Formats: sequence, C-alpha cells, structure tokens
Amino acid sequence: MSDKIIPHYLRDIDDNSNGREQYQQQQHIQKLTKAEENFHLRQQYPQFAVPPSMYKIVRGKLTDRYLTEQHQYAIIKVVRPILSKLQDRQMDVDHPPTTTAEVPTTAQSEELYEMLNILAGSIETLNNDGQCLSNESLQMQIKIPTLIEEVSKIKLSVEESNTFLEGVKYNGDILNQELTSLQEKLNDLQHVSYDGTFVWKITNFKEKMIDAQSERQTSIYSPPFYSSPNGYRMRARLYLNGDGNARRTHMSLFFVLMRGLNDSIVKFPFNYKVIFCLYDQTPEKRHIIDSFRPDIKSNSFQRPRSDMNIASGIPKFFPLLMIQQEGNPYVRDDTMFIKIMVDFQEIQKTLLPYMLSLNPGLPAHVQQAMIKQEAERRIQLRPDEQE
Repeated sequence: MSDKIIPHYLRDIDDNSNGREQYQQQQHIQKLTKAEENFHLRQQYPQFAVPPSMYKIVRGKLTDRYLTEQHQYAIIKVVRPILSKLQDRQMDVDHPPTTTAEVPTTAQSEELYEMLNILAGSIETLNNDGQCLSNESLQMQIKIPTLIEEVSKIKLSVEESNTFLEGVKYNGDILNQELTSLQEKLNDLQHVSYDGTFVWKITNFKEKMIDAQSERQTSIYSPPFYSSPNGYRMRARLYLNGDGNARRTHMSLFFVLMRGLNDSIVKFPFNYKVIFCLYDQTPEKRHIIDSFRPDIKSNSFQRPRSDMNIASGIPKFFPLLMIQQEGNPYVRDDTMFIKIMVDFQEIQKTLLPYMLSLNPGLPAHVQQAMIKQEAERRIQLRPDEQE
C-alpha cells in the first residue's frame, strides 16, 4: 500500500477519464475547497476579519499599504494565534489517531503553515523595502540642503553674469554712440565749407521720411559749415514731416548757430540774411527759394552758450503733398539737395534765381564774378528802361 495521502476530494475521480477534463475538475474542486477553508477561517477568527472598507485600496498604492504599521500589526495578530494552534496540532500529529478523518486536517494544516511562511517572508521583505526607502529618504534629506545651497550659488552666479552682460551691453551702446559721433565728425570734416554756403545732400529720403512720420526721428541735421575759416559755425535742421503748426502739411527748414572756436571775436547778435534753396534736379531748374532775416532780439542769434542755439527759420518751407508726389523733380534716386547760404552782401532778391541757377560745380570765386557781372548788367539796363 502506498504512503501517499490521497485527498478525499480526489478519490471519486475516474482514473480512465480524459486527462484535461480531470485536471480542470481538480482545479475547480481545489478552488471550492480553498474558498471553504477561507470561510471557516473567518468564522474561527472573526476578531481578525478585515472590514469591507479595507478592500478599497488602489492597486498602485498596495505597497504603501503593506508598509503601514497598522497593516503589519494586523498580520502579526493573525499569525500568532494560528502558529500557536499549528504547534498544538503538530504535537497531535506526532501521535496520530488511526482514523482516516484526520488526513484532510493535516493537509489543511500543512497548507496553512506554508501560507504563513509565505506571509512571514513577505513581511520581512516589506520591512527590508521599508528600511531601504527610509534610508534613501534620509539620504535625500541630507542632500537637500546641499542641493539648495548649490542652487542658490548657481542663481547668484547667473544674476552676476546677467549684471556683467548688462554692463557689457551698456558699454557697447556707449561705444557705438561714440563711434557714430566720430563717424559724423569725420564726414563733417570731409564736407566742410568755409564760404558761408553749403549744399546739403540728403540720401535715403524715403526712409528718413518714414522715420519722421513715425516720430522715430522727427528731424535731421546737416553737417556744420563756416562763414570763413575764423567765422561763424552753422548748420541746418530739417523736419521732413513738419514742425509745430506745419506738422503733417509742410517740410520745416531751420538755421542753427553753433558754438565756434572764435566766437569771442566775431560779431553778435548774428544779423545776416539766410537763404534756402531746394534744388529742382531736372533741366527745368525750378528751384524752391526762400529766405528770412534774423530777429536780433531772439536767443537763437545771440552768442551760443551751449553746443547749439535754438533753431529758427521757415516752418512752412515746402508742401508735403508736392514732395511726396511720385516723380517730383526735387527727389531723384531717393536723394534731395538743399543749399544753405548766408547773404553777407545784401544781394537783391531778384538776383537770387540767377545766382542759384549757376553751376554748383564752379569755384566760388568764379560764381561770385558771374553774379557781380549780372548785377552790373541789370543796373545798366535800368536807365534804358526809364527812357
């Protein structure tokens, strides 16, 4: 006779039945038996039954639940009585009765004992995991102040770098301004005039007009020029989109006295007539000519105490509608020319069109000679006209 114990729920299975059906029946019977055993355990130990609310635990949080003191304490309270009973039963097993009724009880005890061993191992694993997590948490808490300090240092370093970069940018802007100023001075020296006249070439007219209309740069200055090598220092100021009452209707053109090296010996207030001429760049030569005489009581014509006096001149010099017309004769190739001239000889107004129609490429002394001849010719014609 074999020593192998056959469970009572397997004794009725036909040895000649199909293997797969027999296995499925065995599995089904085992599940029913397991459920029955669990039911008897709950009936036997009602004080350790788990409340229904304990079943509602999110699967992702099971590990956290197993690590809680409450859960482990509950397992220990269950395990201790069961172990005690198992020990008592083990003593009975050492002197087993001869009846076959005890065989299922021994099998159940072995299964329960195995389950308790698994639970005990799981508790130990969970305790080890909890200890590891506790150690890692402690290490993180130790590292956090160091990390915070390092972050503060990095933040301070970034702030210092930003401050340094702002300083570099500020210095760069200053250098660019100085470079622009030096470039302007160099250009001024290349185009300097010492005879009281200056032909101002204004390039990129459309761009400058847009800047004036958007008020990014409402006015532009001509390079300085002189009445003589030791004389007055002057320049023109142009508001392409107008100034004051002439804003958006006319170009405004002004004359500016500048502080010069020899102001202490030249005569002030400045009282010489100023003439402006906007050149017609076509063969028609229909130049726009206007002039004004300074108000000697105005601060604009007193000896300059700063780099420049307040500009004064002709607010409504030329209508914007005409200068903005496509194909107008005053702007060609996006360029405009304006002549500024100080009249030291009291030239007759009727002679201005002739004077300004002369070829600007001629030397100044040649132009002066031609103007003088034309003035004498007109004087000679007057007696004949009277006769």
